[in-house]
Amino acid sequence: MIYPIVIYGNPVLKKVALPVPADYPNLEQLISNMFQTLEKADGVGLAAPQIGLSLRLFVVDLHLMADEIPSLATFKKTFINAQIISYSEDDSLKEEGCLSLPGISESVRRPNSITINYYDENWNEKTETFSGFAARAIQHEYDHIDGHVFVDKVSLIRRQMLSSKLVAMTKGKFNCRYKFKM
Repeated sequence: MIYPIVIYGNPVLKKVALPVPADYPNLEQLISNMFQTLEKADGVGLAAPQIGLSLRLFVVDLHLMADEIPSLATFKKTFINAQIISYSEDDSLKEEGCLSLPGISESVRRPNSITINYYDENWNEKTETFSGFAARAIQHEYDHIDGHVFVDKVSLIRRQMLSSKLVAMTKGKFNCRYKFKM
């Protein structure tokens, strides 16, 4: 099932998501549907709030980046109840976009590596360190489960310059090639 993606302005994107209980009904199907939705939208990450569910769950599939970064060809992971436990001191400024903010991209400063504790789709607890593009994508999705979108992290001047686009988006004025909901 392909879910419609929640667009900027929907209150679910500003909420801190709730933990996923171990007995969450049809979790396996939800995760499968999230990966299908992500693939259909040509994205690299999707968080449950982006499909209207206030849950601490996100998926990341970086195979689209394999031409630029071959090691990402098989990077496909599910993160349940994730907690970033450390960030590197070194950071970088790179352009990001978001399925919930179609047509907007901006440079965002993020740490270059992170260590994160999470459960995978089989409820195996993991603690892993990621760097480079994988770390950036995970941090972007992690922000969603904490009630933030990437434009919250851009400079004040850039946010002011984006304000008219963001207001227009909340009124349904944007172009999008995938299923969405306001």
